[in-house]
Amino acid sequence: MSDFNQRVIEEFRANGGRVGGMFEGASLLLLTTTGARSGLPHTTPAVCVRDGARLLVFASNAGGPHHPAWFHNLRADAHVTVELGSPDGTVERFAARAVVTEGEERDRLYAEQSARDPAFAAYQSGTDRIIPVVALHRLDLADPARHRAIAAHLVAVHDELRAELAQVRAALDSPGASSAPALGRRLARHCLAFCGALHAHHHHEDGVFDLLEEQLPDLADALGRMRREHRGVARTIAELEALLTSGAAPEALRAEVDRLATGLEEHFAYEESRLLPALAPES
Repeated sequence: MSDFNQRVIEEFRANGGRVGGMFEGASLLLLTTTGARSGLPHTTPAVCVRDGARLLVFASNAGGPHHPAWFHNLRADAHVTVELGSPDGTVERFAARAVVTEGEERDRLYAEQSARDPAFAAYQSGTDRIIPVVALHRLDLADPARHRAIAAHLVAVHDELRAELAQVRAALDSPGASSAPALGRRLARHCLAFCGALHAHHHHEDGVFDLLEEQLPDLADALGRMRREHRGVARTIAELEALLTSGAAPEALRAEVDRLATGLEEHFAYEESRLLPALAPES
């Protein structure tokens, strides 16, 4: 992230969505996507426009020849987090689904934005690519069907992560893993891919938790504990990633992976014990 974007993000959050400088007076939001390669959350400021119940953002990249990174990220994973200034001077954070508009709808929406702000017309005239218009749809978690879908997704992702972690542990326990060369790049990539997937999962959960807390206030304490555990898992992952890149012996990696596995299973079990009965109670 550039220093400029970081300053804008900090000013946005400190001032209820209002910023000065080149964005003064502009309608702005913060968009957090999941890195298509890294699996890590990436936040960027973006000019936005309300269009009914949805928000529109424009992948202009100031008229550059390539789409911005955030656009590539949401094409890979449409689940995003939005931060938006509210009239009471606070910043609202919510989960959303990104939909790339196409054809006549895209052309109409971009023409309307160009009429509002001629800079966008200049951006399009300065590049050969068609600048995408992305619609952000807020996720409504009040629907019981949505609750059940979240519960099912939670279990499915947990089971996938458990299976991936079991594969990492099996690779570390394989006969050839006692030598660093045999451990090799393949296992390192496998471990890092798992870490990226776990980062992405917890990033999505944190966005959903904010909405669940509004819908299910009795879960507030449990959701607070889950957020704290996410931060603890993130620290363990950072330590594991540092070992992977340092060329540590398999024994050291195995101990760190075992520590992560123990903590994750406790965390997953707690999430499932508290969230599943609330989201999908037995009929």
